[in-house]
Amino acid sequence: MRETVQYFKALADPARLQILEFLLEQEDRCCSGPDQTVCACHIEERITLAQPTISHHMKVLVDSGLVKSEKRGRWVYYSIDYEAFHELAAFVSRYRGTAPVTAREGEQ
Repeated sequence: MRETVQYFKALADPARLQILEFLLEQEDRCCSGPDQTVCACHIEERITLAQPTISHHMKVLVDSGLVKSEKRGRWVYYSIDYEAFHELAAFVSRYRGTAPVTAREGEQ
């Protein structure tokens, strides 16, 4: 249960969601590393926040287990931890019930 709480805390910030979207987009592009990782320098170029703020958000994402990191030389490379997202999806799916999932009234 503790891991699940950490996942939700990490996902509760719009900047971290933006970073996750960027990581997901970059996995199939040329700026990612040979092992589907994205260099911190590319995150800093894309996300319009100060470097220390981005570092803080990356630490939260890594500490939560949603993102993996690896230091190579002077740069850190990040990748999404899909196993963590599968665990989170399994947890959330228990609350789905039997009714089909539809947009709430007023959402499209």
